[in-house]
Amino acid sequence: MRALFTYGAEVPFARVIADHRRWLVPVGIVLAINIVVLVAVVLPLRRSVESASARAEASGLELREAMADLKEAEATRDGQSQASADLDRFYAEVLPKDFATARRITQLKLQQLARSHDVSFDGGAATPETLRDSSLERLQVNYELSGDWDDIRQLIYAVETGADFIVIDNVQLSEGQQANAPLSLTLDLSTYYRAPPAPRGRGADGR
Repeated sequence: MRALFTYGAEVPFARVIADHRRWLVPVGIVLAINIVVLVAVVLPLRRSVESASARAEASGLELREAMADLKEAEATRDGQSQASADLDRFYAEVLPKDFATARRITQLKLQQLARSHDVSFDGGAATPETLRDSSLERLQVNYELSGDWDDIRQLIYAVETGADFIVIDNVQLSEGQQANAPLSLTLDLSTYYRAPPAPRGRGADGR
């Protein structure tokens, strides 16, 4: 008798394809379309996005570097402006404004300080000096004084800490010939002041 069913028999692959052809064809078409979309659209778009991201990162780096350079330039400009303002204020408020003022603070005030500290003012000399390539001039003074050590020390301290711009260039002490003679003090000082404007040159006609 012929069996109606058999178990374990292998079904040919072609038969499986033929039996499910109406489903496999649309699926194959969809897969083919997806592959085409992937190759033609998705991959180029991904590369474009990556390229745009790299360009954006490079632009951001350039922008940060430009901002850093701008801040450095602004800081340099502000520093130069502040230095210029400080220098102008130093010239206007600290330095003597002219030779007469420089002479007054190094002679009159020093004599007053010497008397207030019981130091004798024995004599002195002042020499103005023109500084090359500078808008300032220097006044050098040399004074001979005498007194006790404590009084001389207090005088030197008063000169150093005074409000006037006076530089102590040299201090020389020497003892007197007698045992109780006061000390002799040679004091070299200097100060600076704005040089007067240079006179205008005359024209060819002498006017």
